[in-house]
Amino acid sequence: MEIVFEKEYLSELYYHGKTLDKKHRFQPEVIKRYKLRIEALESADSIEDLYRINAFHYELLKGDKKGISSIRVNDRYRIEFTTHKVESETVVTVCNILELSNHYNK
Repeated sequence: MEIVFEKEYLSELYYHGKTLDKKHRFQPEVIKRYKLRIEALESADSIEDLYRINAFHYELLKGDKKGISSIRVNDRYRIEFTTHKVESETVVTVCNILELSNHYNK
C-alpha cells in the first residue's frame, strides 16, 4: 500500500521518531510500535492482508468515525486510517493515516 500522512506530526514520528509538535508526545515504545505498524501497512498488498494479523485487531470504526479503519499499536493506542484504490495498470491502495489516537480517550 502507498502511505500518505494527513498530519505533519504523523510523518515526523515515522521518519524521525519524534515530533516538534508539543501536543503530540509519545513514549519511545509507542513510537517504535507505530513505526512497525506503518511498515506493515506499507508492505501489505491489500486491506485483506491486515485481517490475518491478529495483533493488529483490524476493525472498521462505527458511529461518527464510520468509514475509518484502525489497527492497534498497543492496548492503549491505535492508528486510524482510510483507504481507497487508484485504478491504473497496477491497482494501488492508498492508505491515508489520519491519527495516532488514545483508544480510551475517545
